[in-house]
Amino acid sequence: MEIKYYVGVKFEKASKAYYFGTDIDDLSVGDKVVADSVRGIQIGTIATESFPISTYKSELALKEIIRKATDDDLLIYDENKKRSVQAVKISIEEIEKLGLEMRPIEAEYSLDGSKLTITYVADDRVDFRELLKILASKFHCRIELRQIGSRDKAKMVGGIGICGLPLCCATFLPSMEGISINRAKNQMLSLNIPKLSGHCGKLICCLLYEDEAYSEIKKEFPRIGETFKRGDKIFKITGINVLSRTLKIESDEDIEFAKLEDVKPLLGDKNERAKFSK
Repeated sequence: MEIKYYVGVKFEKASKAYYFGTDIDDLSVGDKVVADSVRGIQIGTIATESFPISTYKSELALKEIIRKATDDDLLIYDENKKRSVQAVKISIEEIEKLGLEMRPIEAEYSLDGSKLTITYVADDRVDFRELLKILASKFHCRIELRQIGSRDKAKMVGGIGICGLPLCCATFLPSMEGISINRAKNQMLSLNIPKLSGHCGKLICCLLYEDEAYSEIKKEFPRIGETFKRGDKIFKITGINVLSRTLKIESDEDIEFAKLEDVKPLLGDKNERAKFSK
């Protein structure tokens, strides 16, 4: 096949579209196609317009779209999904017999039935060589066992977050970044790890959403520990609240809460602030 175009194709369980080469010149967004993917022959959905291959700049080799999906292809696809459910049940039974510490999440047949990919989670590495032999004899096709982490599991299984909405990773997040506890500290959240953890057991992804805004707003605030003079008293800043724009200030006698705008004029220039902070 002479590749004339490249186009984005999204698969059912994928979080983003992948580019494939094709010579089909009448593809439209939403069309079902049969593509030769890294997981074998799969049904996918066209997710972008077609682009001339001359504009393709990536060094990655393009796999190809084989054809538009036919009614027979879609029937086989639906049948394979039913077979996949049964494959998970059989896998669980064999894993329990062997006493392996692994938990299958889902299975997926390639369209032609030549390959079965079983996705599982495990805390450690698992020697599944014996399991592969057993499963290959039962399913009569090539078996791939694919281990994923707890965050990928949450993305695949889904659920409801602490906000009451479906999990971000299972709905719209194309990728998942590593979340540091420093983001929680930056947003001055109580470091209660269980409350800050999602279904996956990792820190919740939404700590990313407002982190940049907090960092920007906090530039307007003085540092905790700075001191200033008001009347005949010296106050130290011991806390800030960026949402209410207030400061917690303490003197030898009192603890007060003051508006940022009221304290700013009292802070003076940096030299004066440094002198009081010593």
